[in-house]
Amino acid sequence: MGRESIEEGELSTPLVAKEEHHQLYGSGASIGDHACANTTGCDDGGESHSGSSSATGVVVLSTLVAVSGSYVFGTAVGYSSPAQSGITDDLGLTVAEYSLFGSILTIGAMIGAIVSGQIADYIGRRGTMGFSEIFCLAGWLAIAFSKGAWWLDLGRLLVGCGMGLLSYVVPIYIAEITPKNLRGGFTTVHQLMICCGVSLTYLIGAFVNWRTLALIGTIPCLVQLLGLFFIPESPRWLAKFGRKKECEAALQHLRGQNADITPEATEIREYTETLQRLSEARILDLFQWKYAHSLIVGVGLMVLQQFGGVNGIAFYASAIFITAGFSGSIGTIAMVIVQIPMTALGVILMDKSGRRPLLLVSAAGTCLGCLLVGLSFFLQDLQTWTKTTPILALVGVLVYTGSFSLGMGGIPWVIMSEIFPINMKGSAGSLVTLVSWLGSWIVSYAFNFLMDWSSAGTFFTFSSICGLTVLFVAKLVPETKGRTLEEIQASLNPFSAKK
Repeated sequence: MGRESIEEGELSTPLVAKEEHHQLYGSGASIGDHACANTTGCDDGGESHSGSSSATGVVVLSTLVAVSGSYVFGTAVGYSSPAQSGITDDLGLTVAEYSLFGSILTIGAMIGAIVSGQIADYIGRRGTMGFSEIFCLAGWLAIAFSKGAWWLDLGRLLVGCGMGLLSYVVPIYIAEITPKNLRGGFTTVHQLMICCGVSLTYLIGAFVNWRTLALIGTIPCLVQLLGLFFIPESPRWLAKFGRKKECEAALQHLRGQNADITPEATEIREYTETLQRLSEARILDLFQWKYAHSLIVGVGLMVLQQFGGVNGIAFYASAIFITAGFSGSIGTIAMVIVQIPMTALGVILMDKSGRRPLLLVSAAGTCLGCLLVGLSFFLQDLQTWTKTTPILALVGVLVYTGSFSLGMGGIPWVIMSEIFPINMKGSAGSLVTLVSWLGSWIVSYAFNFLMDWSSAGTFFTFSSICGLTVLFVAKLVPETKGRTLEEIQASLNPFSAKK
């Protein structure tokens, strides 16, 4: 890589060889940790100015605005359960019609996922969030004022399209604006806000009718749309399109007016220039050998996340508890109580313990949880320990939910936002997000059929897939804690080091 100085703007200091592995995010004080003791990217020289960058108010505000979209995501997922009885009674929908209303959300999300990467590349991360909220707003209004199944389905489809866009662009944007020592925790707030959206929608839906609940769903959409006017665009996206002065201005705004952004800006510029010397990325370019590691990790984590059974358990938790002989309402409330604090714990631990340890513990926990639920159904089929099996099923589902929330729920999205180089992020993001939503649809659609085949067999299968996830993480998933995006991508895709 070249070491030319930045030609425009105030930055002109080159990034010398010694600084290649320094912390590159300004000179602010660390938040509770010493940089060189806790990040893998520190140079042995131990210069104080290269310590971990603190979370400035702009970074916090930008993250909160971005994760308002994550909350929208959660409200859409959580809406169909509390609204079911009201919609079917008021509009006279059959079970089949309501099932279509519920599942068409995932179809919309797949459509959004297909175009998410390209839209985020063409109009920017901030513009894509605004574009997605227009879909969500239109969808919620169509649902709130619908007079029949057709408008309901159209509204749900539009909300799904917005969700598909948000599921890609929110973690990407957060990863691109946050300092490397804080990136994991901040990106995982995406998953935390999804959990909050689902849980609060369940709670609010118990007290208001389905039309009011849909109108309440527009509030976080408006919050994000208004908030987008007060946050900067991703510096890395600006650098990709040669907008150097705007990139530097956005980076300075994010890191603080007194922060030294020269090393970080130089690294972003040089890495982007290296990638721009390559041909324009196409979707088929992803399948070149040099991207194999990133692609296997990104797609593999999403496949294992979805086929580990998360959406089958989330969508049909009440039915699982009833089948196991336990109260569906009590079991569902217990799931919510476990889910939010475990997701919050994952956010706290993300940049302390690292991605890999959390993933390994999380995957092992989901394996154990499914094993316990499967064992409960197996004993139930044998008609032994009949008083114990409902408790065993509850414990298994709670272990699964808590373990999934700790790591497997959010970390695959964090890693997806980190491992692909900027020239391939659009195509790769679209592919990975599409795979995730396709897996979600397959599992949620097939789950009832699998349970009819064998309840015990279904959960033993999920347990096996979760066990495979442990091996996959141990062998293939890299640790990305404390490394800049450019360092991560150069190590996984070594083409850049040769240019």
